[in-house]
Formats: sequence, structure tokens, C-alpha cells
Amino acid sequence: VSSKMASKEKKEVVIPKTPADLQRMKLEKLMKNPDKMAPIPDRPKDRKHPTAPEFVRDVMGSSAGAGSGEFHVYRGYRRRELFRQKHLDEFARKESQATEFEKILENNRKAAEEKTAKKRAKRQKKKMKKKMKKQTDQTEKDKEAEAEKEESESEEEEEQEEPKADDAEENCFVIGGR
Repeated sequence: VSSKMASKEKKEVVIPKTPADLQRMKLEKLMKNPDKMAPIPDRPKDRKHPTAPEFVRDVMGSSAGAGSGEFHVYRGYRRRELFRQKHLDEFARKESQATEFEKILENNRKAAEEKTAKKRAKRQKKKMKKKMKKQTDQTEKDKEAEAEKEESESEEEEEQEEPKADDAEENCFVIGGR
């Protein structure tokens, strides 16, 4: 308990004198515990402007008999209508910019996908060529091995046949008494 009291006594209230001091104090507070997440405020949302009514029931014309007191009412109507039109134009401009941006993003995405697909096809083609070459090399080696095997077998057969012919002559020689 006494350590808590001591830490409270050590804390002194510092009043920032300049905006730089305020920013420095905030940074020091954040850096005391770097593991703690820093609060990041959300983006300010678009303000909802009051809209003028779509139609005005009290339409004043430029007819004679409009008093000087009505001029201020007319100015208010006019100001609200101009503000409404400006707001609608701004909204339409933002909307068109957003759709244009989306189109650009989509075009970029499609171009990147096409490029990736082309490169993927090239890699697959290269891989298949390598695989086919490996298979043909393997089949050639197998054919060579079979040919060598057949040659060795035929040589062995010839060797086996030759001694039989020699045996027959020797037997004939021995039997015939020559």
C-alpha cells in the first residue's frame, strides 16, 4: 500500500504550455507501455447536410405587390435551394468518381489476372516440356538397355551354341577314331 502512495506522490501534474509539449506528453504516455495498442480514431464521416424540401409550397413570383418584407423570405428560399443543388451536384460528382475508380481497379485487376494466367501457362508448358523430355530420355535409356540385354543374350546363345558344335566334333573324333 505504501508503494502505491509513493508512486502517487511522485506523479506531478504537468500542464502543457505549447502544442509541442502536449504532443510530447502524449508520445511519452504511449511509449511507457509499447505493448499496449495505441488508440487510432476512425475517419470522420461525411456530414449529413440538411436538405431543402423538394418542392416549396409558398412560391413567390416577381409579381407586383410583393412587399419589401417578402424579399428576405425569398432570399432564404433561394439560399436553401442553391445549397441543395450544390449538395446534389457534389454527391453526383463523388459518385461518378467512385464508379470511375472502381472501373479502373477492375481493369487493373483483370490485366493482372491475364498477365498471371499467361505466365502460369508458360510455366506449365515449360514444366510439361521438361517432363516429356525426361520421359523420352527414360524410354531411350530403356530401349538401349533392352538392346544391350538382347545383344548380351544373343551373344550368350551363340557362345552356348559354339561349344555344342565343338563337343560334337570332339565326340565324332573320339567315336570315329580319327
